[in-house]
Formats: sequence, C-alpha cells, structure tokens
Amino acid sequence: MSFDRPAIAEYIYRYAELIDGGDFAGVGELLSAAVVTFEGDDRAYRGEDKIRRLYERSTRRYPNGTPMTKHVVTNVIVAEGEDGTAESRSYFTVLQAVPGELALQPVIAGRYRHRFEYSNAQWRISAFHVIVDLLGELGSHLLFELP
Repeated sequence: MSFDRPAIAEYIYRYAELIDGGDFAGVGELLSAAVVTFEGDDRAYRGEDKIRRLYERSTRRYPNGTPMTKHVVTNVIVAEGEDGTAESRSYFTVLQAVPGELALQPVIAGRYRHRFEYSNAQWRISAFHVIVDLLGELGSHLLFELP
C-alpha cells in the first residue's frame, strides 16, 4: 500500500463534481463503502442505494437534471493514519443560481470529515461526515428545511 495524498483528495473533489452534475447514483457509488453522517443528526446512512435515495429525497434538481449548484471544496488536509487508513478535513461552500428564481449566491457552507481505507489496491471512503456552519437561502436547493 502506498499513501497517495493527491489520489485521496481527488475523491473529495469527485464528490463535488457528481453532486453538482445531479449524478446521485454516482454519489451513491462513490460513497458505497462509507457511513454517511451529519452533525447534530443521529442517523447514519450506509449502502449505495440508501445513499443515492438520501440525495434524491433531499436535493432539488431542475429540468437540466442538476441542482444548479457549484460545490467549492477548499482547505483540504489529508493525513496518514497509523493503521493504514487516512483522514481528511476540508471546507465546502455551495454556490447556487437559478435563472428567474435565485441570483448567484452562497447557500450553505461548512466542513467535511472523511476517513479512507485502502483495500483491493485502492483507497475508498469509509466515513463521510458533514458539519454545517453557515446557512443562506436553501429553498431552491433542498427539498426540506434544515432546523
């Protein structure tokens, strides 16, 4: 096994690309080995289908099939674990613009915490935790209201 910081970070960027493209099946596949959790919520989501359905039930998509968002991920820090794992932390800011409905603006910002495991000659996300720090106008983005 070789610790590969750029390859691990690419998983984080791939997630942003998939969700912005409205590819929730791809998000489910990317996170299929992960436990997905959200700060302040006791629920945990596991398995490709459950994770795909989580995004389908929570994220609004428009006629072009996308949520009309851009997830900007910054401050990515990846550290090698002592037990052959890796962990990362990063910031995210979601920008959204919906013509005739919402001018371009940040709608939510926070932090991601990932854990990675090396298996079958590749790194996989084994834990994906989301911490929301700042909220903007989410009515055009989410299909539910955050508390």
